[in-house]
Amino acid sequence: MDHSPSPPDSPPPPATADREQRKRLLARARDLGIPANYGRERRLRQIAEPRALRFVGFDIHQRPQWLAPRAAAAWLRLRQAAAAGQVELQLISAFRSVEYQVGLIERKIARGLDMAQILAVSAAPGYSEHHSGRAVDITTPGFAALEEEFEHSPAFRWLAHHAAAFGFSLSFPRGNPHRIAYEPWHWCWHR
Repeated sequence: MDHSPSPPDSPPPPATADREQRKRLLARARDLGIPANYGRERRLRQIAEPRALRFVGFDIHQRPQWLAPRAAAAWLRLRQAAAAGQVELQLISAFRSVEYQVGLIERKIARGLDMAQILAVSAAPGYSEHHSGRAVDITTPGFAALEEEFEHSPAFRWLAHHAAAFGFSLSFPRGNPHRIAYEPWHWCWHR
């Protein structure tokens, strides 16, 4: 397992929830209207947060991003190989805590979205692959972040042909069994 530390000048990693904090956060999510049978109906399992995180750089908004150590090493190799092929992969998002996911849902509710709309495009807190520290949302210059148009980019074509060699796969293709909207930008490391 890769336990290489983050560079000394990197920001400190985000906190992950202990068992009691996680219970409180998931109760807060249920109070927001997450259905009790969400995981079973969506064929999703709860995902634990990693014990360790490694800094992988900054996202397109200059926020620090983190991944589990082995996923971080794979992401850095993937990005370097893409660059060698004249393709620029940019991070939008990597590790997201359960607490962050609850806040994301709360912000969407505050904007007037209902829970069905929210859960069509975001996994419920506790079920997001981002909690694992293995998922990345990706964009490339010239394409809007978190939009289906990414599938028409050279970056998406490159990922479709090469990501598996680095252990990454597209999590939410069209018609996925989880009933989450098609996300050509969302890739998860599984090796």
